[in-house]
Amino acid sequence: MNFLAHCKVSAVATDDPIVWPGRPGASHDHTFFGNKEIDAFSTLDSLRGKATTCNRKSDTAAYWVPTLYRHGKPVRPIDAVAYYTVREQTPVRPYPPGLEVVAGSAEAASAQPLHTVWWTCAVPGVASAAVIPPADCSARAIRARPRTTIRGPGADRVGIQLHVRFPDCWDGRRLDSPDHHSHMAYSSNGRCPRDHSVQVPSLILIVTYPIPSGIGTTLASGGQLTGHADFFNAWKQSALRRIVRDCTAGRPHCGRH
Repeated sequence: MNFLAHCKVSAVATDDPIVWPGRPGASHDHTFFGNKEIDAFSTLDSLRGKATTCNRKSDTAAYWVPTLYRHGKPVRPIDAVAYYTVREQTPVRPYPPGLEVVAGSAEAASAQPLHTVWWTCAVPGVASAAVIPPADCSARAIRARPRTTIRGPGADRVGIQLHVRFPDCWDGRRLDSPDHHSHMAYSSNGRCPRDHSVQVPSLILIVTYPIPSGIGTTLASGGQLTGHADFFNAWKQSALRRIVRDCTAGRPHCGRH
């Protein structure tokens, strides 16, 4: 079962309240989505109950990615989609309030695993998932795709997309860790490792940029291979709890809370 939120840009700043808390300007440039109060000093208390740029108003979490540049100029994303999956009939717990997670690596010098970070065109089928941004997501490429008819909102949207998958297993104790990764782990065939036995929703952050080609692009974290994303759980916890409970039970329209 799935639920999602469409979120507009909330801020662009050289801040990172997970990696560089309390140190404004210490980070590479980030593009933020969701909670409107995000900055270098953000905490759960400062984010809780604040306004959000997401269409799902109960999603007051904060999400961010390194700013994308093309030919040296920043590219403002169209939006980000926080796409959550909950396994039916599986003991899935909602993220604990204040959980902080980084997925992907800002220091990657080689290709990251495609199950963690990947790039595509905004329209499915135009380009395969790849470790670097696709070269051609133009209207011409869309028209030339094998399936010439895609219906629904955004069907003819020209753009490139960054996808980052977050780990879905938690150690049940820590809200963060020194490397911002090791308190979390990825499941394998739907199973969590023993030392990270608490299964939480699977989150993929999908960021769409309104440019027809990835040629000439680079991330603020360096090159094209350093794709990563941050998640700070400041959801309205009661709403998140209801969604996870109903999706786990397989109830129709569970994600409409």
